[in-house]
Amino acid sequence: MKAPRLAAIEDMPRVLELINELAIYEKEPDAVEVTLELLESDGFGKQPKFTCFVAEVKNKVEGIALVYPRYSTWKGTVLHLEDLIVSEACRGLGLGTKLLDKVVCYGKNLGVKRISWEVLDWNEPAIKFYESKGANVMRDWDVVQLNEKGIENYINKL
Repeated sequence: MKAPRLAAIEDMPRVLELINELAIYEKEPDAVEVTLELLESDGFGKQPKFTCFVAEVKNKVEGIALVYPRYSTWKGTVLHLEDLIVSEACRGLGLGTKLLDKVVCYGKNLGVKRISWEVLDWNEPAIKFYESKGANVMRDWDVVQLNEKGIENYINKL
């Protein structure tokens, strides 16, 4: 297993495959709307919207960590880990640890005050993994979102 590296645009087809694999695992197989074209333009355009790290096994991308900057009114610059995905076939090989190590070092180099992410409350293996790394799983916070339809409904009521 190689050390994780910065993703290249050529990695995006496999990144999209892993995103879809995660959606199936999280019981949302039809939820992925992002396309290969969007990943390529958003990640590798003039102003990239995210940074992606990949982990390879036998020269095949088997894990990703996708991050982007956020701003906390309490802390300042923080880093958001959108997804840390390891293919089902390669779980247990240490790829998740290597990817999380890469993200934490990246955040430290950026000088962020916090790295945050979400985990589904039923995903006990992931929760145990994150807690074993020293992460605080804040079970008293709820994620709040407005999806595309919710945004439209909101605006229509203005």
